[in-house]
Amino acid sequence: MHTKETIILGIDPGTNIFGYGVIRILDKKIELIALGSVDLSKYDNHQLKLKYIFERVRYLVDEYKPDHCAIEAPFFGKNVQSMLKLGRAQGVSMAAVLTRDIPIEEYSPRKVKQAITGNGNSSKEQVAAMLQTICKFKELPKNLDATDGLAVAICHHFQSSGKINTSTKAKDWSAFVKANPNRIKG
Repeated sequence: MHTKETIILGIDPGTNIFGYGVIRILDKKIELIALGSVDLSKYDNHQLKLKYIFERVRYLVDEYKPDHCAIEAPFFGKNVQSMLKLGRAQGVSMAAVLTRDIPIEEYSPRKVKQAITGNGNSSKEQVAAMLQTICKFKELPKNLDATDGLAVAICHHFQSSGKINTSTKAKDWSAFVKANPNRIKG
């Protein structure tokens, strides 16, 4: 029997630091292929940063040939300018992936943390520690934006394989009762 291999590229877009992770799924096992971050702070021009993000994502796609791409959605913050810049970084990342006809899924930071640690309010450090266990790597990267990119890829794998259910229906007690009649004492 031939088992299909799936490659997933995870992206944590940013205009100062851009993180990514690439995983291979084979026989339901997760294998880390690549993990890294790109420091964009040396560019003082926002357009140059966007150009570099586009080029880097296109390189990652051409290098690893992912079947799927998962990207972290910008979170709603108080600084509108920062959110606008993050949205642009996400947009050029998505455009680079779409030029190669690769499907993209978007996940909120909370959903990614929930998928990895079970807690949507986990810190970057908690997510990174759990990823070390899942992917069996010893050294944490210098920049945890890299593990954030990896977390998005693994979140996508869990979500698409049905290993997690972070939908609002999971919190619906009537659905729980219906699915678990033996767990209800009356």
